[in-house]
Amino acid sequence: MIARINGIVEAVVGDLALVTVGELTYELYVPAADLPLLQRRVGQRMMFFTIEYIEGNASFGQLAPRLIGFLREEDKSFFNLFITVKGIGPRRALRALEKPIGEIAAAISRKDAKMLTTLPEIGKRTAEQIIAELHGKVDKFALPGAATTEVVAARPDYAHLAIAALVSLGERRPEAENWVDRVCRVDPELRDANAIIQAAYRLKANMA
Repeated sequence: MIARINGIVEAVVGDLALVTVGELTYELYVPAADLPLLQRRVGQRMMFFTIEYIEGNASFGQLAPRLIGFLREEDKSFFNLFITVKGIGPRRALRALEKPIGEIAAAISRKDAKMLTTLPEIGKRTAEQIIAELHGKVDKFALPGAATTEVVAARPDYAHLAIAALVSLGERRPEAENWVDRVCRVDPELRDANAIIQAAYRLKANMA
């Protein structure tokens, strides 16, 4: 299973990003909200958190593997919940996610069906179904102060690694992101994930 891809965005075609890693170029389906950013980042290296799934009809022998790429690990986790809603498959979900995950999760948390109906592919009945099945399950994705897609995409690989390590050590992701971003702003020459983690903990201690 491919869990993460770190490569050069070669092109954005329709709802696909073509990402080259070494001698291989992967087709990644991406959420609609990320397409404008990716179009501006063609030629740049970016990290994607990925999901593999099989698309097609087994009865006709028309099955094909697909990859979906997300700029945030939280977006991937939200997506996995979102597609559990009856009637929402992967491709429909990607088209529906035209706004940032945090906004959509917040709408679900406050039972705002009207906002959800502004998303592509989501009518009134589907919006009510989403709220019925996901209310109370997505609050963590609607946390205030979460980093924007632009900020996440601008982070270098070592910053992503430092954040992931801090979260694995029990820190809440919003705080981990905030500490790492602050450390990297104060000392741009600090490019080792372990050193960033140590600096983040010093920052945390000074804030206590």
